[in-house]
Amino acid sequence: MSTSGLGGLNKSPNGIVIGLVQLQNPNVATTSELAAQTARIVEMVGKARRNNPAMDLVVFPEYSLHGLSMSIDDAIMCELEGPEVAAFKSACVEHRIWGCFSIMERNPRGNPYNSGLIINDHGEIKLYYRKLHPWVPVEPWEPGDIGVPVCVGPKGAMLSLIICHDGMFPEMAREAAYKGAEVIIRTAGYTAPIRHAWKITNQSNAFQNLAQTASVCLCGSDGAFDSMGEGMFCDFDGTVMIEGSHRPDEIITCEMRPDLVREARVNWGVENNIYQLGHRGYVAVKGGAQDCPYTFMHDMVRGEYRLPWEKEVRVTDGASCGFPAPEREYGA
Repeated sequence: MSTSGLGGLNKSPNGIVIGLVQLQNPNVATTSELAAQTARIVEMVGKARRNNPAMDLVVFPEYSLHGLSMSIDDAIMCELEGPEVAAFKSACVEHRIWGCFSIMERNPRGNPYNSGLIINDHGEIKLYYRKLHPWVPVEPWEPGDIGVPVCVGPKGAMLSLIICHDGMFPEMAREAAYKGAEVIIRTAGYTAPIRHAWKITNQSNAFQNLAQTASVCLCGSDGAFDSMGEGMFCDFDGTVMIEGSHRPDEIITCEMRPDLVREARVNWGVENNIYQLGHRGYVAVKGGAQDCPYTFMHDMVRGEYRLPWEKEVRVTDGASCGFPAPEREYGA
């Protein structure tokens, strides 16, 4: 089993050191506040590099740029070619470090996207993701439409990014791992009521997929909302390697070992669940059953996903959180 290498201070030849920033929850409502928060994140990239010279990747939580206001004001929305992303790219180049960042992305065809970026130490966007599962009924963001991408990260580690509520769906981490992700990053803006679910899903997402997970929330109060911080790293057997506190702007670090993930995925027999999902009962039948016995999967493909209690579900739009019921259908 791998260890944290004392938070990455003792870095192995095969390890990558990841830093999770429990960034202070900001309050951003104007373009000047957006610019100031961009500068703050850039400053924290520098802190991460000074914090640990061996760090390969620094991860900022969801909403680290925009805060938790849920504002869709076009004036403070971002674009991939905009000044905020340009500043993040420059910071990664200046400090010779990879970075994972959060933006609320302008969408001329509807509500903004909640997007995440992984930028390498040459200032290139290596992963671009739009949150597939906005946290309904609270969040107004357009459902993501570009799937669950993976990228080759530092030292060849396969990385993926899922955002906050995404991680509550086992299908999300499974999709990331199925496409090769060895380290699944999860960024969030969660508040304290979600604490227990946050922990157990970070652990189960790791164990069910023989993956390592690196997850972090915003931290502290913006005067209205209290985020919980609680960054955590989980090993591929589901154990917690490193766990953060509730201290804003703390950077917790851990050495991740994608090489040991690869080893487990190839050599484990008992509980190699991501393989065994598609090879049921291979002791009894050659290669295992490779059918799809799951009704919900067939129904979803046909666009007919319906729960037995579907007609009884009471919250089906954002009206309870002050958003008007939408009339536009997905993809229109």
